[in-house]
Amino acid sequence: MISRCFAVLSGVLVVCVALLSSAALADDSQPGFLEFKETTANRYSVLWRTPKVKGKRSGLTLILPKGIGNLTPPNLRELSDSWIERRLVETDANGLIGKRIEIGGLKSSTTQVLARFEFANGEASTTLLKPVQPWMIVKGPRSAAQVTWDYTILGFEHILGGFDHLLFVLALLLIVSGTRRLLIAITSFTVAHSLTLAAATLGLVWVPGPPVEATIALSILFLASELVKINRGKRSLTASYPWIVAFGFGLLHGLGFAGALADVGLPQHEIPVALLMFNVGVELGQLVFVAAVLATMLVINRLRINLPVWSQQMPAYCIGGISAFWFVERVVGFF
Repeated sequence: MISRCFAVLSGVLVVCVALLSSAALADDSQPGFLEFKETTANRYSVLWRTPKVKGKRSGLTLILPKGIGNLTPPNLRELSDSWIERRLVETDANGLIGKRIEIGGLKSSTTQVLARFEFANGEASTTLLKPVQPWMIVKGPRSAAQVTWDYTILGFEHILGGFDHLLFVLALLLIVSGTRRLLIAITSFTVAHSLTLAAATLGLVWVPGPPVEATIALSILFLASELVKINRGKRSLTASYPWIVAFGFGLLHGLGFAGALADVGLPQHEIPVALLMFNVGVELGQLVFVAAVLATMLVINRLRINLPVWSQQMPAYCIGGISAFWFVERVVGFF
């Protein structure tokens, strides 16, 4: 195990530095959410959610086309991680379909916006707006295939922007030895967070978001302490029973994924498909990350770099330092 830590030290330090530099910007990767819900003919209730960036409201603005006017002024409300704006609007006789809606500031950000349109007959459509194309032409209800694609991409990009989840997986990779044991541990983590993601999204369980996020940081800190024990030749619960630890903390991380999915919502007529494909996207992103880390480890192993003895603890201390910082930051956020 010690030789393995030596081999991956360089790769881990690079990842840790990237995580530290991204910690303050992590909220910039949260998705925005825009919803138009038709209440009567050509009248819509509008919900516009923008994530906070460094504790402040992001620079994203909703740009409505000509032919749409406010019936009520925007009502703004601040939440712990975002701003919610609500208003009623009315379109001209041509209706909403065919109109161009744009998100100002999206092009220069790393945020995505899920736009959802629900019509009076109960049908709905969703569109994922990205920095490369911050505008859209409103269309009628989208097909199941389009919902499948949007939510798969949303899940994939969410996990790759979820630095805490990736750091947990990285710690598992450093602790668990043997291909078979590693596969079992990763599978246990996947099964567990899939269960709580589905349960929380469908309303079967509910846990407040801020405590969940703080506890996720603690789960990473626990794995960092386990890595320290291993490097000192002591017995480790995670090394002995990796699937149990991965499954237990996977249940917790699934609640975190559910919180992200709740922020953007699910299309009412495609809930099973959207939920399944968001989870598939998360798993695909996780597999890409695991493959990248294992490839990096393989390359570094072949380089046969000789590192000093004291350096074997550096990965554990880097991971522990980052997770401790996140824990304190998230607990402070309670108040």
